[in-house]
Amino acid sequence: MSIEIKMPAVAPSMTEGNIVRWAKQEGDVVKQGEVLLEIETDKAVVEVEAQQDGVLGKILIPEGTNGVKVDTVIALLAGKGEKPRAAAVTGATGAVAASSASGTQRMQMTPATVSVPYAAAANTPPLSAAASEGERLFASPLARRVAKELHVELAGISGSGPNGRVLKADVEAASRSGPVAAPALPVATGAAYEDIPHSNTRRVIAQRLGEAKRTIPHFYLTVDCDVDALLAARSQANEMVEGMKLSVNDFVIKAAAIALKKFPAVNAAWTENAIRRYRDVDIAVAVAAPNGLITPVLRGADQKSLGRISAEMKELGARARESRLRPDEYQGGGFTISNLGMYGIREFSAIINPPQACILAVGASEQRPVVRNGALAVATMMTCTLSVDHRAVDGALGAEFLAAFKKLIEAPITLVL
Repeated sequence: MSIEIKMPAVAPSMTEGNIVRWAKQEGDVVKQGEVLLEIETDKAVVEVEAQQDGVLGKILIPEGTNGVKVDTVIALLAGKGEKPRAAAVTGATGAVAASSASGTQRMQMTPATVSVPYAAAANTPPLSAAASEGERLFASPLARRVAKELHVELAGISGSGPNGRVLKADVEAASRSGPVAAPALPVATGAAYEDIPHSNTRRVIAQRLGEAKRTIPHFYLTVDCDVDALLAARSQANEMVEGMKLSVNDFVIKAAAIALKKFPAVNAAWTENAIRRYRDVDIAVAVAAPNGLITPVLRGADQKSLGRISAEMKELGARARESRLRPDEYQGGGFTISNLGMYGIREFSAIINPPQACILAVGASEQRPVVRNGALAVATMMTCTLSVDHRAVDGALGAEFLAAFKKLIEAPITLVL
């Protein structure tokens, strides 16, 4: 009796996803707990484990298919004592659609906790991307995405990863040293443009930001913070503590977390029936990933030291850029920080991340003329703009929060007390 393998909902809000790669092929033995396939959601690529032993009889939805609805039957697993060919025939004859009548069982799947499904064997030489099991391509999801963007053929690239798996660095090296493939979408002769298909992530970002800008009554509050003392404290900490490399953003996160603790009404979200005030200070931090913006969440930021904030953000940011975050690592949060200072942006106004009530936009630290005690001086200033949902947070409350944040930034000793 065949077992249906259905498209799982690997995140609570997921309604559809993309099948990036099948880790098993038709006829392969499948063990419970092994990675069966990789699914791309709107935020990350998630590995899915098999929940039952068997033999993969028929793949109904091939890898590379986008927009597969949750609960769609994507493959059949041959049951105990059943030959894989029989499962394949079941899929071909359309018996899947009538599983309740034919007695076909359903197999549920859950996201894998292991990020990389392959373990390198000792002294195993690298294999080319298509060197094993016919034309199967062993490449990481990020490598596949970068290959598509750079128009590089994966076949023939010697992978440097475990078991010859092609990594992002391999693709980038190939693009620099060899010819590239034709663009995925042919462009008509003489056309002065190229259409880049929307990724699932880009569609969701467009939908959420468009809705936020249309429906949320934004207002903006801006302050200039003197960060000379902060920069001096950062430099001293990095010199004194071996391995420490604090960033300005680490101080910003800590200051925002303490200010949110003082003004819990800002740590809020708008719902149709109530204003939801969060008890925990969980701060989402915007990270630019290859497929679009993602906001990993730093949990309990007010309870963590600057060193721990720095270490966790480096780890979360790295995995966000590789699309390896788990759903629980980018969902939730009561406040968002978006920092474009590293790009030299002086100031900007960010779009609120619904249902949160506020987002803080942080600009570059730069020397500017200031007036102190009636005399002209030079100070390193950083402009921060708070975008506020007026339905949940009033102007005076937003101003008090921002004033508290500015005070903390300008007296960094208070961030370690």
